[in-house]
Amino acid sequence: MKTVIKSAGLLCFTALFFFPACAKEKYSSWDSYPDVAIAAQLKRFVAEKTAQAEASVAIDGHPMSPELNQLFEAAARGDWPAVDKDFTILKKLSSQSGIAWQSAINIWGAFNAVTSGNPKYSMLFTSEIINSIPPGSIYFGGTGVPSFLVAVMEKSQTKGAPFFLIVQDDLARGGYLDYLHSLYGNQIYIPKSEDLQKCSEDYIEDVQKRAQDHRLNPGENVVMDPKTGRVSTNSYYAMIGIDAIVTKIIFDQNSNRDFYIEQGFPFDWMYPYLEPHGMILKLNRQPLSSLSDGVIKQDHDYWAKLLQPMIGNWLHDDTSAQDVADFAEKVFLRHDFTSFTGDPQFIQNEYSQSPYYQMFSKERLSIAGLYMWRADQTSDLAEKKRMDAAADYACRQAWAICPDSDLATVEYVQLLMQEKRKSDALLIAETANKFRSTAGSGQPGTSQIDALITAIK
Repeated sequence: MKTVIKSAGLLCFTALFFFPACAKEKYSSWDSYPDVAIAAQLKRFVAEKTAQAEASVAIDGHPMSPELNQLFEAAARGDWPAVDKDFTILKKLSSQSGIAWQSAINIWGAFNAVTSGNPKYSMLFTSEIINSIPPGSIYFGGTGVPSFLVAVMEKSQTKGAPFFLIVQDDLARGGYLDYLHSLYGNQIYIPKSEDLQKCSEDYIEDVQKRAQDHRLNPGENVVMDPKTGRVSTNSYYAMIGIDAIVTKIIFDQNSNRDFYIEQGFPFDWMYPYLEPHGMILKLNRQPLSSLSDGVIKQDHDYWAKLLQPMIGNWLHDDTSAQDVADFAEKVFLRHDFTSFTGDPQFIQNEYSQSPYYQMFSKERLSIAGLYMWRADQTSDLAEKKRMDAAADYACRQAWAICPDSDLATVEYVQLLMQEKRKSDALLIAETANKFRSTAGSGQPGTSQIDALITAIK
């Protein structure tokens, strides 16, 4: 049976650029950037991406379009408003494709990431990740600001120094595998286009079986043409399903490499192999029967120490949901910093608070998700209690540093409901909803939180 995966061009493009650009006039030259070290890294990154684009054009034998040339020239000057303007024009041109276009995407994403948040937290976020990954490893990064920041702050993407960065949520997107081949050459195994086609077929075969058993995941949409028998899907979740298969190939074929991941969309096959590793997760070579007390304590202590300068030293194992909600409303909503011992810059930092970024919260939530998965898998009541406790602590932290996050709110509320703590679940959901009422009814996610409150009641 023939299979068709409709192009993810616009679909994954939308996911990749879910966050908005915020071109700032003051960043119109390298001298205008407030942090010299970050500006130097971004300048080096631009030169590397431009060289990659020029090399690919030379191999293809086709001249680079004037629009792309203009973007690369603006980037070389450090002119972020011009880069953003040029990229907006380029997105509207359907002819954009190839490695040069992928390089332009990375340049735009890098500028957007660097200029969005507080440089202090850019450096903290990237250094915590980069310094935790052994040289020569492969790092699966999630789509968006976190991956762009890490890419900028690496010594060299082209040389895989100190590690090879692969955006796992982009693997099913047309052209991304070619871009990775151009980036890393033969240094590591990267699937080819025929591998991607096979992954698409394997996904369709699997989803057909699950459709017959009524086991489709939310959002999966598979359609069969009754005349031709061809099966197609245009679901974003289908792209995620294919991404998961491709990552497994990369993992299996690079058996001599260590793997780490900043989780974008969770892949089911990875969970048995994962353990907390600082801000991110380590993908072990063999499945783990359990997470040791030592691993959980190390994770607990790491995040307590990391967050103390940000929000103060008040969130402990026995801190109640009421205390967390009171803190969120006082500090984040009313900006009342009386007795606050954290960093007001963090509270007002776009990396932590914009619904399009939320980096620190999302990383903590990914680890909470691992604990929740293990709690669901075990039939041992003591083990379930241990995993639930670790998940609860992680969820409280994830929500406490970003109570405006729909994702953190939903995950924390679901955990509370599973623990039959209905009043706490309602408290967290209603507190989160106060942020939406102050922001206006047009804020994305309002209906989701409203629906959550209705479901709890």
